[in-house]
Amino acid sequence: MQVAIINFPGSNRERDVSKAFESVAGVKPIEIWHQNTEMPNVDLIVIPGGFSYGDYLRSGAIAAHSPIIKEIYSRAKKGIKVLGICNGFQILTEMGLLPGILMRNANLKFICKMINLEINYKNSIFTSDYYKGQIINIPVAHHDGNFFADDETINILENEGRIAFRYCGPLGEVTKEFNINGSRNNIAGILNNDGSILGMMPHPENAIDDQFGGSDGKVLFKSIVGNLLG
Repeated sequence: MQVAIINFPGSNRERDVSKAFESVAGVKPIEIWHQNTEMPNVDLIVIPGGFSYGDYLRSGAIAAHSPIIKEIYSRAKKGIKVLGICNGFQILTEMGLLPGILMRNANLKFICKMINLEINYKNSIFTSDYYKGQIINIPVAHHDGNFFADDETINILENEGRIAFRYCGPLGEVTKEFNINGSRNNIAGILNNDGSILGMMPHPENAIDDQFGGSDGKVLFKSIVGNLLG
């Protein structure tokens, strides 16, 4: 199994993602600089969190035009799995691999804290080791995590079961009170139409060790590795 992590100017979670995969699979991912136009054969592409290009213009907007993007887009269309975390999710929407946009948080403040997520869909390579309705606790760290899409797109995501995660309360309450950033339908992560691409705002790579805040995020990496290794 080979994993590629894409690095942009301003990425800051690439090492955390790498450590997460190393802890689960014992395999060190390769890192690809955004100015490259090619990459070796890989089973998974990860676009990590951070603030690519300082979030100028719009979060992920400049990164979505980097040289490596054409190769990511081509691989994704051929079925290679793609995971975008936080800024990676923003980049995936900007490059058109996922619908919707990530806007400024409703409270106009940077949010950095542990939050509760409901597992809304488990039949994907990213979530198969969770169970539907499970409540997990992992951190967020973003200023532009407010997911928005038009009514038609939201209905498609709902009806096709493509909402992977929702912000919720400790008992699974999917309500406005626990919607940390104003996202429509409390959406924290979505899948593309065949489940091969996941974009999510929370940071599972920062929840892989019980000694450092919890390990609920580690299950996501176990799901990925288990499915890719068959």
